[in-house]
Formats: sequence, structure tokens, C-alpha cells
Amino acid sequence: MVGTALVRAAVVVDADGGPRALLVGALLALVVGWVALGAPALTSRDPRRATAYLALLVAVIGVVAWIEPSLLFLMFLAYPQVWFIVPSVPAGVVWTVVLAGASTAGPFLAWARGDEPLWGPGETLVGMVFSLAMGLWVHGLLAKSQERADLIQQLEATRAELAEAHHQQGVTAERERWAREVHDTLAQGYTSIVVLAQTATGQLATDPGAAAERVALIEEVARENLAEARAMVAAFAPVALDSATLVEALQRLTERFGRETGLATRLDTAALGVGGSGLTRTEEIVLLRGAQEALANVRRHASASAVVLRVSRVGGVVAVHVEDDGVGFDPATAAGVGLAGLRDRAEQVGGAVDVASAPGRGTRVTVRVPAAKATAEAASQRAPASEERIEAGVEPWHR
Repeated sequence: MVGTALVRAAVVVDADGGPRALLVGALLALVVGWVALGAPALTSRDPRRATAYLALLVAVIGVVAWIEPSLLFLMFLAYPQVWFIVPSVPAGVVWTVVLAGASTAGPFLAWARGDEPLWGPGETLVGMVFSLAMGLWVHGLLAKSQERADLIQQLEATRAELAEAHHQQGVTAERERWAREVHDTLAQGYTSIVVLAQTATGQLATDPGAAAERVALIEEVARENLAEARAMVAAFAPVALDSATLVEALQRLTERFGRETGLATRLDTAALGVGGSGLTRTEEIVLLRGAQEALANVRRHASASAVVLRVSRVGGVVAVHVEDDGVGFDPATAAGVGLAGLRDRAEQVGGAVDVASAPGRGTRVTVRVPAAKATAEAASQRAPASEERIEAGVEPWHR
């Protein structure tokens, strides 16, 4: 558009050399001003450059309107530039009015001299009205675009914060899982090794044969602990469940506990029924860990003479009960890391852990898991009454 105006100013415009040179110089100044001030102000949003360019634009339009009003088609270029460069709506309105005044002065004076009809300055004023309307619309679009950009930035920041929170939550959950695994497996194995070593030391002088048996048990427990550690690193799957059913794993656990402690220990699966547990590997791990934790507590705290492990099925719920005839305790006042971790593990598969005990009346720890999600609710409603039937049929010796 400026090139067209330059050609018209240099070739077509009928003017003296002075005004023609001024007109061409003004148009060339507009080109230089755009390169040096306008375009940088548009990209950098520099208010000083924007002000300088708009002042130059007003001056050039004033010269064009004074010397040759027919070149005011440049207003189609000038009005949009105002709204794209100004930082706010009030500034756009002010510069639009100033620009319209500069473009109207020349045609108005020409009309006053009778050299131009009234529609000349009127056309310029109408252009100002359209410019204001267009400018407000453009500024609204820019404001909405900026709002969307800010919203996107906030969403990205929120997403990054959520990702970091999920990462930290995952790290915490992984640490808790490792803590439970170590407590339920390696720590209990090392406890067995310590107890067996102390017993063997006491028997060395009086009963070397029994001491040798304890040493053999120490080796067996140490090997199983090593296998557990390797399994934890590999897949978190208990070695006891490798190529074995839950009942077989509990049977080996019961036999080893009896050999290590010398307590009368037995496994009762009469209430399980036929067809196996029907549980997934994850659910079987919860029950096995529950039995291990309960037996570890019997070893450390119960001072019992006998222990019974029972496996039962009631509807869609499979449970492992560990009962002893020891000293008992008050569950409301006693808390342990092992049982808390066991409850968390059971809740992850929709199960639960119950502890029934009283001072001098032994302890019963029950770990339940649902074998099927569809029947878990009904099974949980029937479980208490069914367990009473189990207790009535196989009465613990301390009751």
C-alpha cells in the first residue's frame, strides 16, 4: 500500500516540487519508521517504540491529508496498526481519535475553501467509527487469546505439580511396600535365626545333638531368607508360593514354626472345603503374610504352648485364623508396625484384619480376603456368624 502511494505521489500527483518532495519524504519516513520502530514494537511490546512509531504515523497521515487527500486509503493500514501496537483499550481510542483528527484536518480545510465536497472529511470520520469498532473487537480477541494462554500455562503448571505429587506418592507407596515386605519376610527370618542361635548356644554343653539340630535349622532359615531376598528383588513373590498352593505353603510354615519354637502347632483346613482357595496370587500373598506376621508375634510376645492355624471359606471370602493360648493383650492399647502394615496390605485387595484378644485369654488374628469381587459384600455380611460356628465346632483350648 505504501508502494502504491509512493508511485502516485511521484508520478500522478500534480504538485510543486516542494510539497511533492515533502509527501514522498513522509512516505519514505513511514517505511523506515515501520522497520525501526513499528515492527519491533509489535513483537517486543515495547511501549516507548510503540509511542514513537504512532507519533510518526500521525505526522505522516497529517502530511498526506494536507497535501494529497486521495492517498488517505493508507488509513486502511494505519487504523489496524494502532490497535495491534497499543497496550490497552484507552490508548487505542486516544490514538485512533488523534489519527482521525490528523487525517480530517486537510480535507476539512479543503471543504472550507470549497475545493472538496463535504463527504471527504465525513468519510474520514466514518472510517474512525469503524476503526473504533474494529479495534475494540480486535482487542477483545487478543484479550481472550491472552486469557487462554494464561490458562494453558496454569494448566501446564498444575499438571507438572500433579505429576510431581503422583511421583512422590508413588515413591512413598513403594517405600511402604518395601518396608512391609522386609518386615514380613527378612526381619522375621533373622529373628528366627537369632532365637535359634541363642538356643543352640545354650545346648552346646548339655545336648550337642539338639544344638546340631538347631544349627541345621539356622542354615535352613538362612537359605530361605536368602531366597526370599532374591524373590523380592525379582518379583515380590513369596518363595513359599512358588510351585505350591496356599495350603501347602501354610503347612510348611506351620511345620517350620513348630520345629523352631518347640510349640504344638497344627494347620486345620476342614473349613476350607474342596477346590482350593480360588484366590489370585496377590490375595494368597496377603493371607500368607498374615500368617507369618501372626506367628512372629506369637514367637515374640505370646508365651504360648500351642498354636492353631485355620483356613476357612465363607461364601466368597477366604480367611486365615492364627490362634494361640498365650498371655494375650488388649488390642485397643497395643499397636504394632507389623499389624498396621498387614491391614494396609489386606485393604489393597478389599480384605480386612481382625485381632481378638484379652489379657490371659490368648489371641486370635484373622486375615480375610474376597475370592471374588462380586460376592465380597455378601460374604462379609455372613462372615461373623459363620466364624462363630467355626469357633463352636473347634473350641480353642484357652476358652
